[in-house]
Amino acid sequence: MSITIARNPRSHSRVYRMLKPYVAEWFKRKYGRFTPPQLAAIPLILMDKNVLISSPTGTGKTLAVFLAILNKLYEMGERGELEDKIYVIYVSPLRALNNDMRRNLLEPINGIVSVAEEMGYEIPEINIAVRTSDTPPSIKQRMVKHPPHILITTPESLAIALSAPKFKLKLSACKWIIVDEIHELCNSKRGVHLSLSIERLEHLVGKPLIRIGLSATISPLEEVAKYLVGFQDDGSPRECIIVDTRFAKPFDIRVKCPIVDMVHSTAEEINEAIYSSLVKLIKKHRTTLVFTNTRSATERVVYKLRKIFEKENIVDADKIEAHHSSLSRGIRLDVEEKLKKGELKCVTCSTSLELGIDIGYIDLVVLLSSPKSVSRLLQRVGRSGHRLRRVSKGRMIVVDRDDLVECTVLAKAARERIIDNVRIPRNSLDVLAQHLVGMALEQKWEINEAYKLVKRSYCYHDLSFEDFMSVLRYLAGKYGELEPHKVYAKIWLDENEGVFGRRRGSKVRMIYYMNSGTIPDEAKIRVYTTDGKYIGVLEEQFLQILVAGDIFVLGGRTYEFKRAIGSIAIAKPCEGQRPTVPSWFSEMLPLSFDSALLVGEFRRIVAEKILSEEKDAVIKWLVREYLLEKHAAENIYEYIREQLIFTNNIIPSDKLIVVEVYDEGRRVNIIFHSLFGRRVNDALSRAYAYILTKMIKMNVRVTVTDNGFMLTIPRPSLKLDLWELLSSVNSNNIGEILRSALRRTELLKRRFRHCAARSFMILRRYMGREKSVHRLQLNAQNLLKIVENLKDFPILKETYREILEDYMDIKNARKVLKWMEEGKLNVTILPPSTVPSPFSHGIILQGYSDIVLMEDKRVLLMRLHEMVKEYLKSIALRKESGEVQLA
Repeated sequence: MSITIARNPRSHSRVYRMLKPYVAEWFKRKYGRFTPPQLAAIPLILMDKNVLISSPTGTGKTLAVFLAILNKLYEMGERGELEDKIYVIYVSPLRALNNDMRRNLLEPINGIVSVAEEMGYEIPEINIAVRTSDTPPSIKQRMVKHPPHILITTPESLAIALSAPKFKLKLSACKWIIVDEIHELCNSKRGVHLSLSIERLEHLVGKPLIRIGLSATISPLEEVAKYLVGFQDDGSPRECIIVDTRFAKPFDIRVKCPIVDMVHSTAEEINEAIYSSLVKLIKKHRTTLVFTNTRSATERVVYKLRKIFEKENIVDADKIEAHHSSLSRGIRLDVEEKLKKGELKCVTCSTSLELGIDIGYIDLVVLLSSPKSVSRLLQRVGRSGHRLRRVSKGRMIVVDRDDLVECTVLAKAARERIIDNVRIPRNSLDVLAQHLVGMALEQKWEINEAYKLVKRSYCYHDLSFEDFMSVLRYLAGKYGELEPHKVYAKIWLDENEGVFGRRRGSKVRMIYYMNSGTIPDEAKIRVYTTDGKYIGVLEEQFLQILVAGDIFVLGGRTYEFKRAIGSIAIAKPCEGQRPTVPSWFSEMLPLSFDSALLVGEFRRIVAEKILSEEKDAVIKWLVREYLLEKHAAENIYEYIREQLIFTNNIIPSDKLIVVEVYDEGRRVNIIFHSLFGRRVNDALSRAYAYILTKMIKMNVRVTVTDNGFMLTIPRPSLKLDLWELLSSVNSNNIGEILRSALRRTELLKRRFRHCAARSFMILRRYMGREKSVHRLQLNAQNLLKIVENLKDFPILKETYREILEDYMDIKNARKVLKWMEEGKLNVTILPPSTVPSPFSHGIILQGYSDIVLMEDKRVLLMRLHEMVKEYLKSIALRKESGEVQLA
C-alpha cells in the first residue's frame, strides 16, 4: 500500500539517540519530552520518508519537521556537503505566517548553535530567507548570489521562482518541500496551483522530492496524503506515511443557549441574552477569542462589547479588538502582537485567525452561531489551550432554534471526532493554462512528457488528453476568432512533431510574472438607480448571486436589481418591499454536506423518540447524550414536536425530503425541506427553478439555505403538478439543466472573468499598467459572447466546472437525486396550506428579511409562530371531534 498510517511510535530515549548530540541536548533543555506528533514524525523525516502530519495547533508538529531537517542539514555540514544552495522549501498560504516562521526558526537554530559550541562541536551556519511578493527586488537579487538553505515562500511566489532563469537554478538542489496549513490550501485553486508547482520543481531537481505536509484536523487523510505526494507514472500514488495525531489534545466543547424561550423573545431580549452570556464567559477567562461568521458581525460585536465593558468599568475598551481581512495589515499585525504578549482580554474575528499564526495563549474560544463544519469547529476551538496538555475549550452561543439544532449536532460530532470530508478541486483548466505557459518559458517540451508531468499531480491525475490538448491549442492561438479581441498566442505548438515551447519575440515572460496566481481581483460594485443617481457600493461576491428582480438592502433602503454592466449595477428603488437576498448571504459559510446529513439524522432520531417515549425521558436523553442545558433540550423537543403535529408525524430528515406549499395569497412558495447543505441545495434549487420557469412561463424567485430552498411564484391560475416538476430533474440531466440555467447569470459572467484572468485571456497587468476590474469585466463579457459559440472552449468549460463543482456541489446533488431514484431517499408532498410549518420559518425569513432589519425579522418569526400555534389548536380541536386521524 502506497499510503500508510504510522504505527507504534518510538520511545523518547530512542528518538533522542537518532538526533545529533547537540540537537538532542538543546531540545532536552528546552522541552524535555516529545509530543505525540514529534515522537512519530521525527524518525520518519530522518529516514527521508514522505510524511503527512495531522495534529491540532500547539502540538509541536512544525518543530518536529524542522528539528529533523536541521539535524539532516547539520549532518551534511559535518560531511562537507552543505553548500550555498536551497535544500528546503517551506510553503505557507499566508505571507504573515512566513515572517512568523522565520522568527520561530531562528530560535532553535541559535539555541542549537549555542549548545553545540558549549559541547565542543563546530557546526555550519544555516541560512533562512523569505521570498514573497512583499520581498524587495534588492533582497531577491541577493538571494540569487547567496541563496539560503531554507526558503520560506507562498504558492504564488514558488510558481514565479520556477520560471525565473537565474533563481530557478538555485532550486535544483532542493531535497525537502514542506506544505504548511495543507487543509487550507488543498480545497481551493491555490492548492491546485501548488500541486503543479511541486511536480515542476521535482522535474527541475531531477529526482524525487521528500514531501512533508502539515495539517490541522482534516478528513479523509488518505486523500490529503495523495494530494501531497501525487502519483507515479504507473498510476499508483507515491509512498506517504500519515502521522495521525488529530486527537492528541483534549477538547471541551459545549453549546450555550442564551435564552429560555427562543421563539417568543423579542430581538432586543435575544440580543441582550447573547451579549450577557458572552460577557460572563469573557470575564471568567484571561483571553477569549470570539469567532463570528461575517466581517460585519465582527464589527458589531466588538462595538457592543466595548460599550458594555466601558459602562461596567471592568476592562479597558482598548483590550477588546477586531481582526478580519478588511482591516489594514498594520492593524492586524498590531492585534496579533498584543495577543502574543497577553495584553488583550478579547479579540473578535471572522475567519482570519483560524490559521496557525502564533497568537500566544488563549484560554477560551467562543463561536457566535454555527461554524458550519466539524473540521472548522475543531480548528477554531483548537486555537485555545495552545500547549499540548491544556484543554482546548470552546463554547457555541446559538441565535435561533435551527442554529441550536445544528450546533448541538456539530458539537457532538466534534467530541466524537466525526469529521466532514475535504473537497479538492480537480482538472482546473485555467490553472493548467497558467502552468503550461510557465513550463514553456523553461524549455521546449514534448507534449507527452508534459502531459505525464501534469498527470502526476493529484489534481490532474484523471485529466483527459483531449482537455490537455484543448488548453495547449488555446494557448497557441488556434482559436482565431479571439485575436481581434487582443487574445494572442502565448506559446508555439507543433502537433505534428508533438512539441511546444516559448513563443519568441513576445512579452510572455512579463505577462506570466505580472498575472500569475489564482486569487481573483474583487471589485466594489457601484450601484446607480435607473435614473442615474449614485446609491453606494456592493461587494462583487454579493452581486454574482443576484438575478434580475431580486430585492436587496443598501443604506437602509430597498432596491430591485435590474442588471449589471462591468462593475456598475443598475437598480430601481422599491420602498416597502421585503428584501429577497440578505446582504450578508454571500459571506455566510455553507454547511458541509456531511454535517448536513448528521443534522438530518438527528432530526429523525429525536422525532422517533418523541413519538415513542415520554417527554421527560427525551429531555434527559438530550441533556445526557449532547451535554445540553435543560432549557436548550426543551427548545429542541418543542421545535421537533410542533413540526410533527403540524405535518401529521412527517419529519424532513436524512431519509426524507418534504415539499410543502405555503400559499400567501399574492404568491405561492414551494418549500423543499432538503437537509444537504447550501451548496447542494443551490444546485438542486436552480435546476428545479429552471424547469418550473419553463412549465409556468413565469419568473421563479429562489431562496436557498442549508436546510432547504424555496421557489416563489406569482399565484398561478393553472394547476401545478409538483410530481412532474420533481421527475423532470434527475441524476443524469441535472448538469445540462444547470448549464442552461446559468447561461445569462451574473454568476457565470463574474466567474468567467476570474477563469479568463487565470488563463491569461485577459491581463490584469501589462506593460506597467494595471487594468481596473471594471474594464476587465467588460472585456470578459465581450469574450464570453464569442466563446459561447466555440465548441468545448476550455476556459468556458472550466467556468462551468468551477461553478458546478467548487461553488455549488453537483457531485453530491447527483448523489441525492440518485438516492431518490433508488428509493433510499423518499419524497413527501404536503397539501397546500396558508400557514407555513415550523421548520420552514428559517427558509422564509432568509427569503423575506435582512439582518439589518433584525427587529423586523424577530417580529416576523413571532408572527409565523403565532400562525402555527393557532393552526395547531385547530388541529387539536378537529382531532377531539374525530375529524383528524393522526398516524
